[in-house]
Amino acid sequence: MKKSLLYFSLLCALFCFTTQSISAQTLTTTYETSKGLKTATYEEVIAYYLALEKKFPSITVFEMGQTDSGLPLHLVIFDPQIKKHSKENFSKNGKNLLLINNGIHPGEPDGIDATMLLFRDFAENKITAPHNTIIATIPVYNIGGALNRNRTSRTNQNGPEEYGFRGNARNYDLNRDFIKNDTKNARAFAEIFHWLNPDLFIDNHVSNGADYQYVLTHLFTQHDKLGGALGTYLHNSLMPQFEDSLHQKDWDITPYVNVFNQVPEKGFTQFMDSPRYSSGYTTLFNVLGLIVETHMLKPYKQRVEGTYELMKTFIEIVDKDAEKIKALRKNALEKYKVGNYYPLSWKVDSSKTSTLKFKGFEGKMIPSKITGADRLKYFRDKPFTKDVTYYNHFKATDSVTIPSAYIVPKGYWNIIELLKLNKIEFSAFLKDTTITAEVYHIKNFETVKNPFEGHYLHYNTEVSKNTENVSINAGDVLINTQQPGVRYLLETLEPAAPDSFFNWNFFDAILQQKEGFSPYVWEDMAEKFLNENPELKKEFETKKKTDPAFANNWYAQLDWIHKQSPYYEKSHLRYPIVRVGG
Repeated sequence: MKKSLLYFSLLCALFCFTTQSISAQTLTTTYETSKGLKTATYEEVIAYYLALEKKFPSITVFEMGQTDSGLPLHLVIFDPQIKKHSKENFSKNGKNLLLINNGIHPGEPDGIDATMLLFRDFAENKITAPHNTIIATIPVYNIGGALNRNRTSRTNQNGPEEYGFRGNARNYDLNRDFIKNDTKNARAFAEIFHWLNPDLFIDNHVSNGADYQYVLTHLFTQHDKLGGALGTYLHNSLMPQFEDSLHQKDWDITPYVNVFNQVPEKGFTQFMDSPRYSSGYTTLFNVLGLIVETHMLKPYKQRVEGTYELMKTFIEIVDKDAEKIKALRKNALEKYKVGNYYPLSWKVDSSKTSTLKFKGFEGKMIPSKITGADRLKYFRDKPFTKDVTYYNHFKATDSVTIPSAYIVPKGYWNIIELLKLNKIEFSAFLKDTTITAEVYHIKNFETVKNPFEGHYLHYNTEVSKNTENVSINAGDVLINTQQPGVRYLLETLEPAAPDSFFNWNFFDAILQQKEGFSPYVWEDMAEKFLNENPELKKEFETKKKTDPAFANNWYAQLDWIHKQSPYYEKSHLRYPIVRVGG
């Protein structure tokens, strides 16, 4: 406790000192004073925004929620039309809102420095402020990672001199935690996200992977998955405007180069942003998302300049299209009516492609001097522009009808807490009752062999479905699907969805039988049960004749009979959340 108090005291003192020194000078960043070689420390970032707030009425700084580091997230809002926002009375006042997230991976700090410059230049009127859009930013999302500064963890990256670490204070990759919410960071983000209700979202990153000429790459929300008129606008209007505008400013940009240890000119696919990722999560609420990936091998100064110009350009376009975006988002929920089909799983549609005029470097497989095996080497003295096939369309491989409601038993309080966190509306049953509902049983699933972000993740989940009379207890939760969070409900509560709560191990207790049988006791009971059920006995004998493995496994035979009997526990493999209507 004494050590913690001492740490916070020192941190507060450092904040005060840094704020005073910044206030006494011009608002110049560490990035600028180092001529693009360094990135600001976490303490410098927060002190800088506090100095901005002190100087400019258009800037407001909030503390919002706790993180695993023990420190709160900060949220900074730029709004030239409002002197100061407050937590109690925050309103978008008819405007759209863009949320910029920085430092989710603090070893990729380009956005941290670029956003500091952007907010200052907006506040000082060095660049034209948007008229129809409020700009908000989380200056450093992964505070624990930002405090863990080093020079080496980004092995492939060209600067800055020091930077943070990818894992947070508990070593979680926060860009895998937006659905499962294992971290306080993710819970604080959800609080901020639903409080702001943004219309647009940017998450700033630095890429890994292939070498090429571009400083900037983009990863928009997958347009087929976003769907409807909103997805069409993103793909046919917003993205082309964005690319063309940057090109006119001599900042060529290409879609994120989604390849590993192979050359891009062989073709590559668009990244599918599932709900575990930031843009996949925000898309569940029909927010237009953009992931920025600067190229790791380009100089740090160039990457920050590019990120700055990219954000500025994006703001210019969405501010011009503000009313269109507002209308499209308002109407986006129309396609998620009860009884409509909702796609759960997707795969690349190879019948639909685009052609990119891709600016790359020649790459060859040459013998490795270390291993003797072939290794990939790029030759920067051999640039090229080639037509490259880009697979940017996806098609659904599995879907469900949208029910009118889900029912969550009150015992699954962890699920109910996450629903509350994500502003899902629900009501509790006031008395015990029985209703007719659809019940899932887990039919098949696979599980990863190694832990992934604190979980042994399931995948390829299959279910069977029955309509049954279901006993409901007072206090169980009824969730109407016809609300803004309908997509969140479908992606988390449908067990076959890739990032469902089931696949993230929230329901693993149902996968284990709690009771069994002693063979020497069950033998006699099983014989009696088969004799009382001749049709089942016939099925049993047929199975022994047609299934050699079954015929040679006495325990499997007894277990099969047990699973057909009233003694087999009903909760085993029964998914506890049920569907009503649809």
